[in-house]
Amino acid sequence: MNATAPAPSLLSSATLIRSGIALGAVLLTAWLQWLAPSAASVFGDEWLRDQFIRIDSTSAPDPRVLVVDIDEESTTKLGPWPWPRERVADLVERLLTDYSARGVALDIVLPNAPQAGDDGRLALLAEHAPLVMAQAFDYSTTREQALREGQLAGGVPLAGAAAGVPATGYIANHASLARAAHVGNIGFIPDSDGALRRVPLVTRYQDKLYPALALALLECCGGGARIAPESGLTRVSFKRDWSAYTVVSAADILSRAIVPASAAGRLVIVGSSSLGQGDRVTTPLAANRPGLGVQAAVLSTLLDRQAGLAPAPWPGSLLAILFSALVALTATYAFPRLSAVSCVALLAASSCAWLALAWAISRHDPGFATTGPLASNLFLLAVAVPFQWQLAQRRSRHLLDTLRQYVAREVVEQLLRSDLKDPLKPAQRDVTTLIADMEGYTTHVEALPVEEAARLTRDFLDCLTGPVLDKHGTLDKYTGDGLVAFWGAPLPIAHHADLALDAAREITERVRRMSEQRVQAGGRPLRVRIGIESGLAMAGDFGTSFRSIYTAVGDSVNTASRLEQAARDYPHDVIVGAGTVARARRHTFIFLGEKLLRGKEKSTTLFAFDDGHVANNAMVQTNTDEPVMQEPAA
Repeated sequence: MNATAPAPSLLSSATLIRSGIALGAVLLTAWLQWLAPSAASVFGDEWLRDQFIRIDSTSAPDPRVLVVDIDEESTTKLGPWPWPRERVADLVERLLTDYSARGVALDIVLPNAPQAGDDGRLALLAEHAPLVMAQAFDYSTTREQALREGQLAGGVPLAGAAAGVPATGYIANHASLARAAHVGNIGFIPDSDGALRRVPLVTRYQDKLYPALALALLECCGGGARIAPESGLTRVSFKRDWSAYTVVSAADILSRAIVPASAAGRLVIVGSSSLGQGDRVTTPLAANRPGLGVQAAVLSTLLDRQAGLAPAPWPGSLLAILFSALVALTATYAFPRLSAVSCVALLAASSCAWLALAWAISRHDPGFATTGPLASNLFLLAVAVPFQWQLAQRRSRHLLDTLRQYVAREVVEQLLRSDLKDPLKPAQRDVTTLIADMEGYTTHVEALPVEEAARLTRDFLDCLTGPVLDKHGTLDKYTGDGLVAFWGAPLPIAHHADLALDAAREITERVRRMSEQRVQAGGRPLRVRIGIESGLAMAGDFGTSFRSIYTAVGDSVNTASRLEQAARDYPHDVIVGAGTVARARRHTFIFLGEKLLRGKEKSTTLFAFDDGHVANNAMVQTNTDEPVMQEPAA
C-alpha cells in the first residue's frame, strides 16, 4: 500500500516554524532580562524572588547591629512622641558612653523647631559625635506641590556624570541641626505592588549627592574598606529577618537596664516600631514590618559587602538566556518525537530544574529576571505544543485519508477507536495474504485499442477490489492486472483466513460473470488466478520520508505469490496453502498434492476449494463477517 508522504516543502516549513518558535522563546527571556520595565514585576518575577528570600532568610543573630526601639513601652514610661530633644540627646549620649557604641544613626526626622529651654546638646552631638541624623527625600513625580520642609544637610557637590536617584522634594531636620556632620536619607521608593525591596544608596537633588542612612553610618563609624554604592536603586538582601537583630527598648537604655557590654562596639540604629508612629512597610518577608527593620537590613547588607561576605556575582541574565536556549533547542528536537503529554511533562521538568537554578542564582545576581525561562516555557506550552499537536493531527489525517482508499471503512473506524498507540508501526502479525491476477493479460489486451484495454483492466480490478474491501481486507498494492491484499493487519483479526477465502470466492464469482458478459459480446473468456497463504509476517509502515508504504513481508506472503503462479498448472482458480487450511473454520478443501515451488527448497502442500461446498456443522465454526480484534502477539 503506497501513499505519498508529506512533501519536503511541508517538512521544511514545519522546521522553520519550529525554529522560529524556539527563537521567540529565547528572545522572550532576553526581553525580560534587559528590556522589561524595571519598576514593575513582570511575569511574577518579584513574587518568585520574594519566595527565594523567605526560604533563605535566617534568624541567626547579627552581633554587629543593635536596634534601639522607641516602642510603646518607652512612650508609656517616658511620655508620648515627639520627645524633647534633651531626652533624645540623653539616649544618644548613653549609647556612645555607657554602652560604647561605635556609632549611632537616628531613623527619625526632627523638622520642628526645638522647644523652649532646649540645651542644644543634640546639635552638638550631631556636629561632633559619631551620630548620623536622618532626612527623608521624596521621589514622587506626580505630587502637585513638591515637599520642602526643614533644611537639607550632608550633601556633596555632584562631580562628573550624573549619579544617584533623582529626588523631587524632601523633609529634613530643623535649621538648628543643619550643621550635622553626618546625615543620611531614609526615604525610599516602593515597587508597584507597594513592597519595599530596593533603596537608593545615593540620592541626587539640585546638583548634590546625599547618602542613605545606613551608608552614612558605615562611612562615619564602620571602618574598613569604603563601599562604592550603585548609582541606582540597590536591592536589600533581607537575609536576616527582624528576629535576627538585637532589639532593645529605648526606655531600657535610658534606665541602664541593659548590660553595657552587650552593646559595645556595635552600630546602633534608633527608631520606632510603634504602630502609633506609622512607620510600617511591606517587605518580601512580611506585609507589615517596621521601617526600622528595613534600615537594619540595609546596614546588614552593606556590612556583609564590606566584609566580603556577600555572594560572588554571577551573570544571572546570561545564564537565564542559555537555559532558555537549551530548553528551546531540546523542544525543537524532541517535540516532533513525543506525544503532547510528554511534551508538557518535558516543559514541567525543565521548569522545576530552572526554579532550583534560579534559587541559587538569585543570591548572586540581584538584578536578573528569575521568571524569564518560565515565561519562555509557558510560551512553548502555548505555541509549540499546540503547533506540534496540530502537525501530528494533520499527518494522521493524511495517513488515515490515504488508508481509507485501501482499507474498508469499518476497519478504519475500528482503527480510530482502538487503543493501539501506533497501529502502523511495523510489528509481527498473523496474516492471510491473497494475491490475484488475470491469466493471459497480455494476450487479452494486445489487440485492443488503448481505451478498451484500460476499461478491461479497470473493470477486472474492480472485480478483485470490491470483495477485498467488503471482507475487511487491506489492499496492499495493484500489480498491473492484479492485486495483493492481506487480512490481520493493521488490526489483528481472529478469523482472517476465512475472510480471505470468502473474498476469493466472491472474486471468482464476479470474474465469472464478467467473463460471460465478455463472451456474449464476442470477446475471449477471462480467468483469474488466486494464491492464498497464512502465517507470520512483518506488517507496518516501511516507507521513507518521500513515500509511505504500508505492506506485509514474510515467507507466507512469498508463498501466496508462488501459489498464484502455480494455479496455471491446475484447473482450480484458487490455490490455498496449508497455513490457511489450518486456520479456516468455514470452508472445506481438496488436497492437490505437493509441489516444489520456485524459490522454495522443500515441497509445498497445495489445496483447493471443495467445489464450493461448505463444511458440515461438525466441521464448521459459524462467524459473522465483522472483523474481530484480538490482542497482538507479544
